[in-house]
Amino acid sequence: MHSSTTEQQGGPQKRTLFTRFLDTVEWLGNLLPHPVTLFAIFCVAILLASGIAGYFDLAVADPRPEGAKGRAADGMIYVQSLLNAEGLQMIVTNLVKNFTGFAPLGTVLVAMLGVSVAEHSGLLSASMRGLVMGASRRTVTFTIVFAGIISNTASELGYVVLIPLAAMIFHSLGRHPLAGLAAAFAGVSGGYSANLLLGTVDPLLSGITESAAQMIDPDYSVGPEMNWYFMFVSTFFIAFVGAWITDKIVEPKLGQYDHDQASEDVAAASASKLNDDEKRGLRNAGIAVLIVSGILALTIVPEWGPLRHPETNEVAGSPFLKGIVAFIMVFFAVPGIVFGRTVGTINNDRDVIDSMSKSMSAMGMYIVLVFFAAQFVAFF
Repeated sequence: MHSSTTEQQGGPQKRTLFTRFLDTVEWLGNLLPHPVTLFAIFCVAILLASGIAGYFDLAVADPRPEGAKGRAADGMIYVQSLLNAEGLQMIVTNLVKNFTGFAPLGTVLVAMLGVSVAEHSGLLSASMRGLVMGASRRTVTFTIVFAGIISNTASELGYVVLIPLAAMIFHSLGRHPLAGLAAAFAGVSGGYSANLLLGTVDPLLSGITESAAQMIDPDYSVGPEMNWYFMFVSTFFIAFVGAWITDKIVEPKLGQYDHDQASEDVAAASASKLNDDEKRGLRNAGIAVLIVSGILALTIVPEWGPLRHPETNEVAGSPFLKGIVAFIMVFFAVPGIVFGRTVGTINNDRDVIDSMSKSMSAMGMYIVLVFFAAQFVAFF
């Protein structure tokens, strides 16, 4: 009895300590400034650090081999102060160039032009709902996590469509809806950078990596496909792990769910199923994907492919891989237009342009962030 009483008294105390810990973490997190402000602070810090280091003529050994481009004769790298007249001139004259020449800026915006057509036509939402709603009871958890992972192709679509849909599906199956919500959230957030296809995240990451690598080698090039093998394997690994944790750990901890309430969401779940127009649209979009894939394959698969490397005739370093962002745009735009024409969401060229414009208008915060990030990288 004494042990039981102690546990009963200790339980609320432990929960209180844990709650206080979470409140402290939240409080510390809220102290962080906006990401744009962070990059602005980093820029100021680089200016001050360069001024101090330049004043004392600090230098380090150049890791590049002798004869490398940009390597000083004495093999040392000296700090260039940004607080003297020369540094101020460099900042002022290169401010716009740093921004417009920042690799992630153009690549992400171009890729988003195509993805936006597929998103606003309803293709991506219909594909996600068709994938999840068509899953069997045995595979529904895995399918939800898997769909959450690949939803990052359309940026934030998974948060808007999949998470509430997953909770509704679990409810309709007599399972705890919070488990479905958690599974979808784990897939969308935990697997955000994994995918079977290249999306808008990959040009962003490759651009940042390329900008950093070019500090050492100005000719170094990084393509958006750099992590594809890792992304492909991670997609299935995260989906299996997320499904297992949901079924074996998360859902049992939520306790017994009242199955009598399941019937309330059956009608709602049915309303999320694809209608006949959407099914035809997905079929036609699938045909468009095959045609586009076939045309792209002809440019790179045969030895005479026009987009192979002009000197080595190999795929590595070829114009195809260097221009992969353009193909991402085409790969999403064409099926999106076909789907939209089938279901009636796209009727003319104005609808296509409007869908692109809406996505560009939503990229304002990203563009502001890129401006300060580009200055930070250039200063560094």
